[in-house]
Amino acid sequence: MTDSPLRILARRVRSRLPGLAARARATVRTPDEALVADAMDPDWYRAMNPDAAASGADPADHFLRHGWREGRDPLAAFSVRDYLELYPDVAAAGINPFIHWLKAGKAEGRLPRREVGRTARAAALLEPLKVRLDRAAARWPKVRPASRDDLVRRLTALGPALSDVHLTVSHDDAFRNVGGLQLCVQREHAAFAAQGVGGLHLYPVDTWPTLREDGGGPVGVSVAGEAWGAWTAQDVGAALAAALPPSGRRTFALHSLLGHDPAAVEAILRAGGFARGVFWLHDFASLCAGFNLMRDDLVACGAPPPGSAACGICLYGPRRNLHMEGHRRLFDAFEIEVLSPSGVALETWREGGGFSDFHARVLPLAGLAEATCDAPEPPSADGVLRTAFLGFPASHKGWGVFRDLVERFADDPRYAFLQFGAQGGGYSGMRFVETRVSADSPLAMRDALVREGVDVALVWSLWPETFCFTALEAAAAGAAVLTGPESGNVAAQVSAGLPGLTLPDEAELVRLFASGEVLALSRSARRATVRNMVFSGLTASLGVRPGP
Repeated sequence: MTDSPLRILARRVRSRLPGLAARARATVRTPDEALVADAMDPDWYRAMNPDAAASGADPADHFLRHGWREGRDPLAAFSVRDYLELYPDVAAAGINPFIHWLKAGKAEGRLPRREVGRTARAAALLEPLKVRLDRAAARWPKVRPASRDDLVRRLTALGPALSDVHLTVSHDDAFRNVGGLQLCVQREHAAFAAQGVGGLHLYPVDTWPTLREDGGGPVGVSVAGEAWGAWTAQDVGAALAAALPPSGRRTFALHSLLGHDPAAVEAILRAGGFARGVFWLHDFASLCAGFNLMRDDLVACGAPPPGSAACGICLYGPRRNLHMEGHRRLFDAFEIEVLSPSGVALETWREGGGFSDFHARVLPLAGLAEATCDAPEPPSADGVLRTAFLGFPASHKGWGVFRDLVERFADDPRYAFLQFGAQGGGYSGMRFVETRVSADSPLAMRDALVREGVDVALVWSLWPETFCFTALEAAAAGAAVLTGPESGNVAAQVSAGLPGLTLPDEAELVRLFASGEVLALSRSARRATVRNMVFSGLTASLGVRPGP
């Protein structure tokens, strides 16, 4: 029976009722509810609680009716859990702790949250690695692998397009996801395609936090940037053996083995007739499951010897040998050259993993070219220093350092704070500028920084960056880079002449802003220039064609 227009309209009205009810409640508030609505940070609440944002509920209404009981915080500066733990009398009364603090606690000198450092707060939220692995297993999609015959047929149909072929391996579908590594894979395939070399990309069907030792599950296959589907590792190897021309030349590049079983990758490469390739040192997953080399994701560890006491106290310690042995298995099985984006990354890798016997060289991912007029015009100087955070708001990228700086100086008329990226952090005191870098728009970040007149980029990475595109993008835009001592190649680039400063600690960073000395880094004071960027073709830029 076909629904009548009246029935369709009724369904639409019913679907809108929850949102309409929430808006109606939001317009009629008690004095206490109005107090909360005025004091909380709705943008931050939405960003921290995507389920509430997706429901369309008013942030204040959601917090008042559900959020505080679930331990959700109304703004970054107030912790529901901390307040209830610090003041048992409030907990015993069963009242909303934020309302209590606004009406009485603040005047009584009660703390809105524990006065602990960022590291201590992060440590309190640490999850055991097993919990993360169990969650990844529960989330793992129930994919039914396609048939081997289908893959053989589709590969065979490409004919001469796969006479010479380059195969890449990474942790996700690099043509459907956003990030520096993904762009590297895309650029590599584009450069090989320009040489007449066909491209295959293999990836796990979902993300996984470490290497695997259970076969790895279905393998996603992308051909010339197009996702074809998923097959078992055995079928992928067999299909490559059946479809690739026997006289063709082929090579491979390992960009990331996260989510893969190295034994399965080895079997695919052998079956497909691949013997020569490269391994890209984008991170340190070849040294440890903690691929950022941060003990418990909190502080840089420096890659101590495996089995040491320092490894023993880290949540990644038990799986470090799995990562080192898994990578060494492939290094021993094939003719592999290690390519590092920077000298400092290669030095860290050699010292931390006992891989000094493998051939390696430095091949930067990008560089700065001459000054250019082919860019947006920056706004006129107005005396306000614009400081920016670039990219995803991740803690190991220094997001917490930037957020603390904003919290301290947001009301200082000398400064303005901005965040650039595909996803906003949702904090007050800063402005979010949506910016998406892609293979088609490689200079999107540079141009956005220029348009906004950014003077300083805070690139305070807490791990030893192997390269760091954002530091280079900031410099290309004419911004000065502020970084810390643990930032790896960021500090190395500043030392080599990239505009900016490497500071000894966060205390010195705060002092520069408090004193106003940082104003000397303004665009006008430095007479900043905008420069072009040149990008590497990665493996394709080595100057040799794929070998047999």
